Amino acid sequence: MTSLRSLLAGAAALALGASLPAQAPDRAREAAFDAQIDPAEQMRWLKELASGPNHVGSPHDKANAEMILRLFRSWGWDARIETFQVLYPTPLSTTVELVGPTRVKLGGQEPPVAADDTSAVKGALPPYVAYQGDGDVTADVVYVNYGMPEDYKALERRGVDVRGKIVVARYGVGWRGLKPLLAQWHGAAGCIIYSDPHEDGYAKGDVYPKGGMRPDFAVQRGSVMDMPIYPGDPLTPDVGATADAKRLTRAQATTILKIPALPMSYGDASKILARLAGPEAPDGWQGSLPFRYHTGGDGTVKLHLAVKSDWSLKPVYDVIATMKGATLPDEWVVRGNHHDGWVMGAADPLSGNVAMLAEAKALGALAKQGWRPKRTLVYASWDGEEPALLGSTEWAEAHAAELKAKAVLYINSDSSGRGIMEASGSHEYQHLVNEAAADVRDPETGVPMVQRQRAKLQVEALTEGGRLSPAQTAAADKGADVPLAALGSGSDFTAYLQHLGLPALDFGFSGESQSGGVYHSLYDSFHHYTTFDDPGLKYSAALAKLAGRVVMRVADADTPATRYGDFADTVASYLDEVKKLAETRRTGDERLGQLIQADAFRIAGDPLKPVSAPVAEAPTPRFDFGPLEKAVARLRRSATAFDESYANRGVRLAPERRQRLNAALRDIDQLLLDPRGLPGRPWFRHMIYAPGRLTGYGAKTLPGVREAIEDRRFDDARDYIGRTAAVLDAYAARLDQARGVLEGRGS
Repeated sequence: MTSLRSLLAGAAALALGASLPAQAPDRAREAAFDAQIDPAEQMRWLKELASGPNHVGSPHDKANAEMILRLFRSWGWDARIETFQVLYPTPLSTTVELVGPTRVKLGGQEPPVAADDTSAVKGALPPYVAYQGDGDVTADVVYVNYGMPEDYKALERRGVDVRGKIVVARYGVGWRGLKPLLAQWHGAAGCIIYSDPHEDGYAKGDVYPKGGMRPDFAVQRGSVMDMPIYPGDPLTPDVGATADAKRLTRAQATTILKIPALPMSYGDASKILARLAGPEAPDGWQGSLPFRYHTGGDGTVKLHLAVKSDWSLKPVYDVIATMKGATLPDEWVVRGNHHDGWVMGAADPLSGNVAMLAEAKALGALAKQGWRPKRTLVYASWDGEEPALLGSTEWAEAHAAELKAKAVLYINSDSSGRGIMEASGSHEYQHLVNEAAADVRDPETGVPMVQRQRAKLQVEALTEGGRLSPAQTAAADKGADVPLAALGSGSDFTAYLQHLGLPALDFGFSGESQSGGVYHSLYDSFHHYTTFDDPGLKYSAALAKLAGRVVMRVADADTPATRYGDFADTVASYLDEVKKLAETRRTGDERLGQLIQADAFRIAGDPLKPVSAPVAEAPTPRFDFGPLEKAVARLRRSATAFDESYANRGVRLAPERRQRLNAALRDIDQLLLDPRGLPGRPWFRHMIYAPGRLTGYGAKTLPGVREAIEDRRFDDARDYIGRTAAVLDAYAARLDQARGVLEGRGS
């Protein structure tokens, strides 16, 4: 097989396949910026920031905000803390115990590990999931695999009913919050979510502290708030959660669940699952615990689950630092990373936060030497991201009008690790990201980051049967730009992109670190991170160099370096996917109907096969995609024409005309919003990118159309074909207007 080293060498020989931007970056300034990035200093910050529990409302979380404030001010930034009062439940008591066939007490705090000094620090909250519904239930147990919709369909076909029972679901496949939500929808009385070693334990490698993977006593905490409806404080949707904000009652907050739920280690979960009887679970439901899994539900195993929480308002502390722009002070480049964690949070989020701090220090040093950005820089260290994107969402909602009037781009990072660069975001910035990634060296291989990305794509093409998108294939084989991934949710970019319509980017590294093994547990610590994830913080330093370049290039560009053809081509690929989805669903419905009619699902005597046929549903119709096809074709023409015109005229543009051009382009992404939002969740207004209703973090592109087809809401699909076409037409019209400014036409 071709070696990774030879693939890297081959990728290094490929050209980017794209012209240089109209305005070249200041290489000397970027070299001076890089010289200020000190991994040893980042190590010191990380050790201090991760030395105590950092959950919302904890003393150490507040102390960290005050430390970050002092650092920003010492580097010359105008910095302050903005405080919001949010509903954040913390556990007063948690109980989980087997009561039949025998009594076994489960749960409790994770034990200290000798090699990890912070694992013995006091003040950590016990394992819990935030925004579950308090309750006290004793009931039979049903194992529901990952607890996704298809799992409940499989149980129903096997005659297993979860109503009134406590379901046990394993982490993986879908977002955490969907597991108790779907359990609630199906009538369950409670939910346990456990970490199976198949996903992040001994099946993946040596467990902590010998290795980095999850030991049998580690528990993944997290939020189960129904954030695909809206993130942020559940009592103040659409407005900042200031002290005097008008609030919903807790009963009115639709994002809070109704049934009790707790997370669990696989050590504890094995004591439940090993006792389950009932039908044998299908092969795809088998995890890595040393026994055959069964679905239960026959009354053999009973569990007592109780949660009681403190549902008071608690403060979140956003640290906001600004550096005023020299010539365009009313245009903002916003950069953010959060500082709160479920416990210590060394990987998630502090690995990204110390990278952002390194950027801020370097930018402050450049400012002291006489440089000033053209645009205003806003650096934000958010609080309360982990429970519900609290700090970033409340700040966005409180400052929505000013952000929509001034913000040019939001740049995000979160937890980071070691390995391949991951970049996601608004696709008009795809070429800029590729150029910045070409100018930063990967710490392990010494090649530019973008070349390592291409090598990864080449390996995937060889080892996964060539399952790459056309854009990925072009990047791997022809040296074209590596495509950005689409943004869904799961971090602080959400309010800026999905609600306000600001373009956004998100950066990090992954693939070779083992932070997933201690994700959201007590052991996400300085010791774990510097031993198994990013020793020496070389990649945190690389993250600072990458994000800092993008910040400076956007801040100092005469006109921010966008390439709209990349966005148009990406939207065209999304439309192709949705059309294929509709056709696949239509033909699949026809085939299913034939199988049901032939009684093909009745296979008597085999407990692993369905005992009843799926219910026939209304067949997927043929959709008229004409309006959307026309809008995408227009967008591609307008984007190509603008890009070509800017390449020819952008450098020579007179100041007055450039000012009009920038005014036309600054808020163009806001045209992709529909004020009515997505069906059932109007807070999410973006018609191109959204988190899926049943994926949580994962992106759904052309979401109004795609999810309506998936959910068999065919009238909504027809409606959102038109709505999505309308926003794309408005976007294309603005590009035409901007090209007119470039070419001296129009007012």
